[in-house]
Amino acid sequence: MNDFNLRKKPMNLRSRSIYLLPNLFTTGALFAGFYAIVQAMNSKFEFAAVAILIAMVLDGLDGRVARMTHTQSEFGAEYDSLSDMVSFGVAPSLLMYEWAFRDLGKIGWFAAFIYCASTALRLARFNTNIDVVDKRYFQGLPSPAAAALVAGFVWVMGDYGFMGPDLKWQAVAITVFAGLSMVSNVPFYSFKDFNMRKSVPFIAIVLLAVFFMLISSYPPGVLFFLFMGYALSGYVSWVFKLRRRTLQGPL
Repeated sequence: MNDFNLRKKPMNLRSRSIYLLPNLFTTGALFAGFYAIVQAMNSKFEFAAVAILIAMVLDGLDGRVARMTHTQSEFGAEYDSLSDMVSFGVAPSLLMYEWAFRDLGKIGWFAAFIYCASTALRLARFNTNIDVVDKRYFQGLPSPAAAALVAGFVWVMGDYGFMGPDLKWQAVAITVFAGLSMVSNVPFYSFKDFNMRKSVPFIAIVLLAVFFMLISSYPPGVLFFLFMGYALSGYVSWVFKLRRRTLQGPL
């Protein structure tokens, strides 16, 4: 979450550029979401999917930049949420509707609306619970990950030559699953305790290099399965915790 504070005393150009930087990332994410909507309406679905993924990257950067420059504020938090609603709520739901749901009638727009409404509820819950939840875990699937799952599905299926109507029921399942996962109570690891300033083992650098090699080899497929794995990881962890509690029994 980000923002720059307007101060009464004059600021030099360097200070002004630092305070503006986080909001520029948020604005870039908002533009990417808007661009995705326009491209989806023009039936350029691959461009729309990539734009949503770019918005996800920019959204991840704005918060880190704000923390590094100590420019967090309530205004920035609200601006970030509004940008997220466009980029990760409206854009993916409209993309899916234009790509696969048009021939489904009420079922199509209902599935798209479930996703869109779930994003709004997810963002509202995140903003109200931000000070009371465990920072290591998200409560429900994060909206950028849900949007990446939906956009990745469109991108990889289009790359394999499938048209939206050919996979309309699979698209419904992915969209509803992503939407309901956002408003669930399933915990998803947040990676917020990962500190890049600390030293790491050499094997971590090797794995990171392999990770980037895999993405560069086939971005649509690798990114889609990466976010599908993340979406399923919360449920797997949740089931293991329930199983452990059942085996331990009441204390």
